[in-house]
Amino acid sequence: MQEKEKILITSALPYANGPIHFGHIAGAFLPADCFARFQRLQGADVLYLSGSDEYGVAITMSAELAGRTPRQQVDLFHEINQAFLKRLNISFDHYSRTTWKGHAATVQQFFLDLVKNGHVEEKVTLQLFSEKENRFLADRYVQGTCPKCGFAKARGDECPSCGASYEATDLLHPVSKATGSPLLLKETKHWFLRFDHFKEDLQAWIQKKNWKPNVLNFALAYIKELKPRAITRDSDWGIPVPLEGAEGKVLYVWFDAPIGYISAAKEWAELQGDPKLWERYWLDEKTRYVEFIGKDNIPFHAVFFPAMQMGQDIPYKLVDDLPANEFYNLEGKQFSKSDGWYIDLDSFFTHFQTEQIRYAIASNAPETQDSEFTWKDFQSRCNADLVGKYGNFVHRVLVFIQQKTEGKIPQSKQLDPIDSEFQEKMKSIVSECEKAYGSFQLRKACQHVMELAQAGNVYFDAKKPWKAAKDPLLTDSMYTTLRCCLECIQLLALVSYPVIPEAAEKIAIMLGLSPKDFFALGWKGVIASPLQEGLHLPEPQTLFAKVEDDVIAPYQAALTSKAASVPKEPIPVNTNKISIDDVKKLDLRVVSIVAVERVPKSKKLLKVLVDLGFEKRTVVAGIGEGVQDIDSFIGRKVILVANLAPASLCGVESQGMLLAAKGDMGLELPIFSLSSPGDLVS
Repeated sequence: MQEKEKILITSALPYANGPIHFGHIAGAFLPADCFARFQRLQGADVLYLSGSDEYGVAITMSAELAGRTPRQQVDLFHEINQAFLKRLNISFDHYSRTTWKGHAATVQQFFLDLVKNGHVEEKVTLQLFSEKENRFLADRYVQGTCPKCGFAKARGDECPSCGASYEATDLLHPVSKATGSPLLLKETKHWFLRFDHFKEDLQAWIQKKNWKPNVLNFALAYIKELKPRAITRDSDWGIPVPLEGAEGKVLYVWFDAPIGYISAAKEWAELQGDPKLWERYWLDEKTRYVEFIGKDNIPFHAVFFPAMQMGQDIPYKLVDDLPANEFYNLEGKQFSKSDGWYIDLDSFFTHFQTEQIRYAIASNAPETQDSEFTWKDFQSRCNADLVGKYGNFVHRVLVFIQQKTEGKIPQSKQLDPIDSEFQEKMKSIVSECEKAYGSFQLRKACQHVMELAQAGNVYFDAKKPWKAAKDPLLTDSMYTTLRCCLECIQLLALVSYPVIPEAAEKIAIMLGLSPKDFFALGWKGVIASPLQEGLHLPEPQTLFAKVEDDVIAPYQAALTSKAASVPKEPIPVNTNKISIDDVKKLDLRVVSIVAVERVPKSKKLLKVLVDLGFEKRTVVAGIGEGVQDIDSFIGRKVILVANLAPASLCGVESQGMLLAAKGDMGLELPIFSLSSPGDLVS
């Protein structure tokens, strides 16, 4: 008997300092769950793991603001998030947490192996320290003046104005984001992981991967610039550094979090009664390891964690597939609890079905570009697809059978060409679904699911069984029609199960089957399993509720009200007067955008190829943040500052500057329709 393929699946660990939001679901959890369910149908030996990420300064700061201890904070949100994921039907084999005792031992062993193998060095460095808070602050809790462009509210690691990347210690006039108090540089001892030791091995390993271009290019660019990185910090909340003289030092959360995938497997094994069972997956090179993450986690999973594994004595399995997803936004803006730009999941589950949110997100998953949740799109997908196509087909066929065949599955008679064509179409669509699920194309899989439902509707309408029911000479034709439709419903349950499992299980019941036994047949088994002739079917039930306007209206109004309540700060006019001669120095040209791609390691920078009519140039423009389809820029005629001195941004030479307006809805490029590339703008 052939051994089952072992597939290890992990979803990025969410921080236990607040409730998860749709971005977590769309990026890491729902795609992983659909893939896990699909692979189980394929007969694979699947182990699907995740858990709460519970250490780090973000936890301590959020706990302080809430008046809790860090432990109380993580206990609270671990339970809240685990409950939400359960309501969302995420089929973990185990959902762990990084505060369980076995995690610390695993992380410390990782660190000690790296030390023993010469990949860790001790350094005394200057770090930003808050006297008011009596602690060193991580990048994300620091802001100051950008050392490159002078923007006064630059983040600790990247300037939102010019897109420059830097160290937090490079900021001018740094202050604490929490208190606004000034920060000073203070000496502290830390341990650094020599990532530069792994450059060659990482490059050789990653170049063999057939990952999405955005993931591969981002990782390769990151590897080129690898340098030692601190893996410890000063804190009393975290995993202690297991060395003498390291009192008050803990291992950085980015270091310990991905090791949580391994410790989660260990905890799962203990719960199975076999503490060594985790080794079947993590220590077998034949295991296929798939990590589901958001694009902001690419460097940690494509570079840092593999390097950490390469420095171990234990041969842990390296990731095989890394289907990193783009950002999932809400009505044109990033989800933000602090800004009130979010959807309360508890309220959502009160008013809508789990299947509705699973399908709405899966069918619009941010696989290759950013996508967004809008209430109108949600309503459309629920009503047009789930109710209008899928639910309508299932219900009309099963109700017709109750009325015309006494609720019994009819016998299939002779097939006419239209029947054979329908069966071939079903077979083809199911095959395409299988390919889509297997290649992490969840959106395409959803499209094929609805294609199958719609094919059933079209066939049912074309055969007109209600007319055949009135003519005894056409009874056999009616039976054949209904039999083919039932086969379609059976296949519809199969191909939709990874995305909307509750609906698929309800269909199995309405076909007179046990959901457990039905899906235990697996993908090939369900396809090959004929429906039992003469079986009496139960009364059909409605699968999906329609989403009415008055139900979504309060949600839409809340976001509109929130957007309107944010006061717009006037941008003062620059008082540094210039002369007309200064203006004449600017060479402003109309250019046509030829090609666009994202710049690695930046959320907003785009590498843009423009045509001046007589030559082409490359420009780095900070216009990419929040843009779902960057290819939409291609063909636009915009304004270029053509005589700006070349500058290097994120390793790319920019030969000019594109002009854009900055408003509440983001950046907007002025567009020309009548002018030609190379024309002067004055």
